[in-house]
Amino acid sequence: MDKLLISVLTLVSGREKAFRNFVEGLKQSTTPPHEVIVVFMNQEPCAIEVLPFQVKTIRLNHTGTLPLASARNRAAKEASGDLLIFLDVDCIADANLIANYASAKQSESLLVGQVRYLQNNADEHPQFLKQLIALSRPDPIRAGVNPLPYELFWSLNFACSKSIFNSIGGFDEDFIGYGGEDTDFAFKARAVQIPLKTIDALAFHQHHPSYSPPLNHFRDIISNAECFYQKWKIWPMEGWINKFEEMGLVIRKPDKIEVLRLPKPLQIEQAVKD
Repeated sequence: MDKLLISVLTLVSGREKAFRNFVEGLKQSTTPPHEVIVVFMNQEPCAIEVLPFQVKTIRLNHTGTLPLASARNRAAKEASGDLLIFLDVDCIADANLIANYASAKQSESLLVGQVRYLQNNADEHPQFLKQLIALSRPDPIRAGVNPLPYELFWSLNFACSKSIFNSIGGFDEDFIGYGGEDTDFAFKARAVQIPLKTIDALAFHQHHPSYSPPLNHFRDIISNAECFYQKWKIWPMEGWINKFEEMGLVIRKPDKIEVLRLPKPLQIEQAVKD
């Protein structure tokens, strides 16, 4: 039997410390990848140490926002592996993550792994890579949900064969920037009857400040929500859109979102949560 070639794909914009930890996690893998594809969005690729697997770096530029959908498609196109593992740069792979995905690959499903959230400054603990479970907590939304509905799919930690990715059609590049593109990807998978399967491929999400609601991505979320509605006739990201409406920023109409005003810098700053 031919050896299964495995490609790990990630996107980078800033996050240099997180990327170093991402690489350290992969070095601990019981099953090493054949290659790692790194797409640097709107920045020069950083220097990468010599590693026990191949690393291919790509620079992708887009004016004004992060080209998440097109960056994932570019990574998949450049990958030589039969199994594509998409792992967010903020994640640290469990030692068995790659092995677990490889074991499930023959199911020809869209595979979704598990995520635990690391506490702040977890990587300052001595030998923190050996304490990841103790330093983390389960995903408050998806932990224990199996099977996972397509509506809760996200691109933080998932995998599929290259043929399945091509059957789905990749990510829709009409989605620009942050929000909705991963839910759309899952809906496309459901439309072509590709099963969504949750497996024990565990990743640990590194702590970083976030926004609730994500006012820092306000324009992208509105634009992508309308793009999603035009395709599927339902609204994605409803919790965020409802919050924007409560704040007097938008009015949601039957088939569009009317922007009343943009969030003020102070509002964005106040939405940061540690």
